[in-house]
Amino acid sequence: QVQLVESGGGLVQAGGSLRLSCAASGVIFRDNPMGWYRQAPGKQRELVASITSGQTPNYVDFVKGRFTISRDNAKNMVFLQMNSLKPEDTAVYYCNRGSVRGPQPNFGPWGQGTQVTVSS
Repeated sequence: QVQLVESGGGLVQAGGSLRLSCAASGVIFRDNPMGWYRQAPGKQRELVASITSGQTPNYVDFVKGRFTISRDNAKNMVFLQMNSLKPEDTAVYYCNRGSVRGPQPNFGPWGQGTQVTVSS
């Protein structure tokens, strides 16, 4: 069974940085494109960054130049380095299978996510 465990969130001032981590198990991790999603209160979950099995990153426009996604296939982990954070980045962040370049089926279960709060 697929299990996704996110960590690294917290409270940070605007302009600050955080690094999120996601550990995956129960899946052939290296063969799958992975993404970071976020869900703000009252909003739908959205994909903000993804990385192919071949390590090619892709980003949505509003995080380009601020967020960096990476993966370590040997450790079954994916990371999101977030710099120049803004209050509008406040959300619960999740990892799952996905691609900014086009719809990809998710792994069935979602993790608990990690809360990121950016104060102004």
